[in-house]
Amino acid sequence: MGRLSTHVLDTSCGRPAAGVKVDLFRFEKADWQRLKTVLTNTDGRVNEPLLAGDNLVAGRYRLDFHVGAYFRTMGVALPNPPFLEEVPILIGIADPSLHYHVPLLCSPWSYATYRGS
Repeated sequence: MGRLSTHVLDTSCGRPAAGVKVDLFRFEKADWQRLKTVLTNTDGRVNEPLLAGDNLVAGRYRLDFHVGAYFRTMGVALPNPPFLEEVPILIGIADPSLHYHVPLLCSPWSYATYRGS
């Protein structure tokens, strides 16, 4: 069964990023449609797949990670405005029968992602 999942790692302190808000969108009818909003748990993961089974269809998706709010909650002194407030990651799902895992590794100044498993 295909699914879309994510997790967030705080590379500035070397641990999972708990409490990061993630908005999931799908591109439909020439616009981004919000599908859901979730928070990462203490392991930096979401408690269930963002999408799975029949809810995961081929198409374009966007995950917005609200990292500025996370770093403020952690007591990190950020400039105003912060260098990174939200990190949008746009992905394509070509085969909805597969597992698409989208990790975010971030600090207040940088981020990286890849297709995980």
